[in-house]
Amino acid sequence: MQCLVIYDIPHDGTRQKVADACLDYGLQRLQYSAFVGDLSRTHQRALFGEITRRVKRRAANVQLFPLDEPSWGGRRVIAQGGPDGDDKP
Repeated sequence: MQCLVIYDIPHDGTRQKVADACLDYGLQRLQYSAFVGDLSRTHQRALFGEITRRVKRRAANVQLFPLDEPSWGGRRVIAQGGPDGDDKP
């Protein structure tokens, strides 16, 4: 099942640890604090447990959204330009 993980974490080191956990589970970065990928329910629980351990007691807002096929298929995307904001084709 496709999953979206988003987070708002003020501490740089903790934020990097959470990003690393998402990458370790095969998720792809959509934006700086957003990852998406295919995770079974077991892996969703495991990833959320790993993120909980990495966050410890620091301030964090982490959300994982499982997306069924109709929801994932209904997404709309505008992706243009490069990482430097250049929107030339």
